[in-house]
Amino acid sequence: MTSTKHPTRNQHQPATSPVSNGHVLEQLAAVIDRRTEGGTGEQDSSTAIPYLTFFRREKLTEPNPCLIEPSIVFVAQGAKQLLIGDQAYAYDTERFLIASLDLPGSSQVLEASPEKPCLGLALRLDLRVITELAGHVRLLAPRDRNDEGSAALGTVTPELLEPFARLLALLDRPDEISILAPLIEREIHFRLLKSDVGPRLLQIAAAGSHSQRIARAIDWIKVNYARPLSIDELVAHVQMSTSTLHHHFRQLTGMSPLQYQKWMRLNEARRMMLNEDFDAAAAAFQVGYESPSQFSREYNRLFGAPPKRDIGELRKRASKATQRLPAHH
Repeated sequence: MTSTKHPTRNQHQPATSPVSNGHVLEQLAAVIDRRTEGGTGEQDSSTAIPYLTFFRREKLTEPNPCLIEPSIVFVAQGAKQLLIGDQAYAYDTERFLIASLDLPGSSQVLEASPEKPCLGLALRLDLRVITELAGHVRLLAPRDRNDEGSAALGTVTPELLEPFARLLALLDRPDEISILAPLIEREIHFRLLKSDVGPRLLQIAAAGSHSQRIARAIDWIKVNYARPLSIDELVAHVQMSTSTLHHHFRQLTGMSPLQYQKWMRLNEARRMMLNEDFDAAAAAFQVGYESPSQFSREYNRLFGAPPKRDIGELRKRASKATQRLPAHH
C-alpha cells in the first residue's frame, strides 16, 4: 500500500463529535515528547510503569509489520492506522484503537513531521480485570454477532483521558507507581467497558465465545510455534470444528493458523538474530524451518529485505539512536 491518506470511514470507524480534550492531550503529548526525544525519529520507549509504552514517529511511513498485544493505543498528536488483513483502522486524537488479541498486522503513520511528531502510548490490557469488572457494568450485546473483529475504534473522551493523565503523572513520582498505577489501570479498564467499545471488548473475555477460543488457539500456537502445526491437535485444544476454527481465526486475525505460525516464526527468528547474534541458518532451524533458503525467501517477503541486510539496517538505526541521545540536564 502506498497511499498515506485516511481510508474511507466504515463500520470500523465510528462517527465522532468534537470533544474538548485539547488541554489534556497537550499535557500527554508534552510528557511523551519529553521522554522520547533524541532518538532517530522512530522510537518505542518502555516506561517505569509496567505494560505502558510510548511511541514517537517524525515522518509518514509505509505499512510496517508489527505484532499488537491486547491493548489500548492512542495518539496525543498526529495519526496512525493499523492494517489487519483487508481492514484499516485509522486512529488519531479523536479515536483510539483497541486490540483484544495478539494480532499480526501492519502499522502505518498517517500524520507526522519532525516539527510535530506523531506521539502516543500503548497500555496492555488485562483480560482478567475486564472479566471481573464486567459484572459491574451493564452492557448491551453487539448488534451484529458476526462482526466479532479483534480490533476496534472508540471515541476519545475526557473520562478516558483523565486517568491516563494521572497515570503518566506518576512517572515523575516513581515511589508511588507500585501502589497507585494498578488502581489507575483498573479504572482505565472500567472506563473502556463503559465506552463505545465495551461490548466488543467483553466478547474476548466471555468464556465459550468464538473470540475466547481463538485467543486460546493463538496462545497454543505461540507456545508450539517451532513444531509442525497439527490442526487436529489445535481443534481438539480449543474444542472447535476445523471449518469453524479456520473461519473465525481468519475473521479475527486476517490469517489462517498456518500463516499465523509462519508470522510468529519469522518474527522470533528476527529477534534471535538481532538480540542473540544468531546467524540466519541457525535462527531458521531454531524456529522450525528445515530449509534456510525457504526461510530467507519468506523473511524477505515479510520484512522487505534478506535477513543479513535487514538485521544490519536495524543495528545501524539502533546505533544512530544511541549516538543521538541527549545528555541528561
